[in-house]
Amino acid sequence: MVEFRGQHSEKAWYNPLTKIGLYGEEHPHRDVVGVGIFLREQDRPRFPRWADQVEAPLLQVALRCVLPDWLVREPDNPYVAVFAQLLIDDDGDLRARAQGLWRTVQDESLAPEVREILGQVLEFWFFERFRGLSAKEIWAMLNLVTPIQETKAYQSIFAEGEAKAKARTMKRQVARRFGPSPGWAERQIDAAAVAQLDIWLDGIFDAANVENLIGPASV
Repeated sequence: MVEFRGQHSEKAWYNPLTKIGLYGEEHPHRDVVGVGIFLREQDRPRFPRWADQVEAPLLQVALRCVLPDWLVREPDNPYVAVFAQLLIDDDGDLRARAQGLWRTVQDESLAPEVREILGQVLEFWFFERFRGLSAKEIWAMLNLVTPIQETKAYQSIFAEGEAKAKARTMKRQVARRFGPSPGWAERQIDAAAVAQLDIWLDGIFDAANVENLIGPASV
């Protein structure tokens, strides 16, 4: 049973332990082992304490410990390239190698769906690592052919923030126009896409009430 953790969680071991138990009940004559894959050694949970013992049915791998040597051995491996931000500590060095890392993912002979996923992971890591840079600056760093606004990472990070900001504006405008919003209306506003929020904001002064603006309460 494999458990991959991109962030620290003190509960990380208990999920594979539960799966080990459930699978073991179905297959009582098999040896079932859990494998925990963590980004860094410090991401490993402290409990249960016996998880670090040799006899424990849990194996541990910290990518930060094994990938640097792997990157040296296989600099053109796209599966290693996506973790570059974890392997290259110097920001200047990472920026200098950004285009090469991107090309490693794009030029390798991979299934289209695999290439897309690896590209998304690499984009996301760069957005996370260089939060002080604008989207255009990261776009230039990676030398993306696709406009940055169309990339999955951009949409995931920035479009979600835009929707939340517009939802807050929508709620304020509804409250000013019609009074306190019912709970069902706020839930529909929170779940709406940016394009829908724009339509509602444009029509708020023409609507007679909340129901007329955003429709009846959803069941």
